[in-house]
Amino acid sequence: MATAIEFNNISKQYRLGLVSTRTLSHDLNRWWTVNVRGKEDPYLKIGETNDRTQKGMSEYVWALKNIDFKVEQGDVVGIIGRNGAGKSTLLKILSKITGPTTGTIKAKGRIGSLLEVGTGFHPEMTGRENIFLNGAILGMTKAEIARKLDEIVDFSGCERYIDTPVKRYSSGMTVRLGFAVAAFLEPEILVVDEVLAVGDAEFQKKAIGKMQDVSSGEGRTVLFVSHNMSSIQQLCKHGVLLKDGMVEKMGDVADVVDYYLSNMKTINDFNRNGNGNVLAKDFRMNTEKVELGEDLVIDVDLVAQRDTDIVDISFDILDEQGKQIAHVSNYDDQYRIDHMSKGECRSVRCHIKNVNLAPGCYTSSIWVGNPYTTHDMVWGCVRFRVDQNEVFIKRITPYDETSRVVLQSEWSTI
Repeated sequence: MATAIEFNNISKQYRLGLVSTRTLSHDLNRWWTVNVRGKEDPYLKIGETNDRTQKGMSEYVWALKNIDFKVEQGDVVGIIGRNGAGKSTLLKILSKITGPTTGTIKAKGRIGSLLEVGTGFHPEMTGRENIFLNGAILGMTKAEIARKLDEIVDFSGCERYIDTPVKRYSSGMTVRLGFAVAAFLEPEILVVDEVLAVGDAEFQKKAIGKMQDVSSGEGRTVLFVSHNMSSIQQLCKHGVLLKDGMVEKMGDVADVVDYYLSNMKTINDFNRNGNGNVLAKDFRMNTEKVELGEDLVIDVDLVAQRDTDIVDISFDILDEQGKQIAHVSNYDDQYRIDHMSKGECRSVRCHIKNVNLAPGCYTSSIWVGNPYTTHDMVWGCVRFRVDQNEVFIKRITPYDETSRVVLQSEWSTI
């Protein structure tokens, strides 16, 4: 199979807080060494790895260091890692928004990128005008864009506002239109960053489905960055884990995701997003290994960063393939937290009774919010295993490998 993208020793160095070196002596030294003497940039030999959790000794930092891998045509690759690992920087280099400090990228075909909300959109132009602008940037003719226009508008769900300036769009509408443009204008390589998290659940499902069609049905290549391990496992075939700007692991997506999650030590190690009004600071479980039919108890410590009305908390339970199979929330059980004052701490217990899940490993994300917004979302931090209970299994319906929920039943002749 042909190679679509080849990253050859890609590195990216920044000087913290500054553009270029910002000193005349450094700039002259760099210019003289590289352009006159024909030697390596002396500032490439200094700098520290991009560990954002520790104060460094050098003012130079490597956002990426020695990235070296290939992506085959038609492959869907999920790029994961903690915030600050270098995921977005890598995609920006691929999209030619910024250049690498060292190394080269070879890409075959046009690249369609959706990296940030509103990427490539002019706020004063209408949605329709921006579609034609983005198509022209991709090298398409006006006739080619016009043929795709109805599909783009229909997929985005923005038909009523298509002739309204984009500056009046909500962030969700902008992402919808941006994704539709990137997907339907037929780039050979589709690059999608975390922006899909801005859209609602219905749109995220549509977007994942479209990316599956693009890769499997049309043979195009997709690079997908997300903190949602369920989406990564559902969509991607292969995974690349970045840590401190370097590749820590790559291979089958299930193996990479499992390695990533299993090396998380505390709740602060996990990726999270939200407005931060109320944060999940810690969680505890009564056991990490529950037998079929037993109870699972999860305690979560909530801390309010500001006065907040209505605080809901929920868990989405995912199987080993990243598919959601269950959902529990305090709202469904009619337990409400009506108000939390700034600085207030509160521990909430979720008691899941009679766990009737097929034996295997499961993960769950902690969501804290209200009907209108997300305060905190900690991806995949809860992990537990269900073991078979021989006494219990004898009085319930046997399960097979395709079933993840075990149901009790009784049979008789009537």
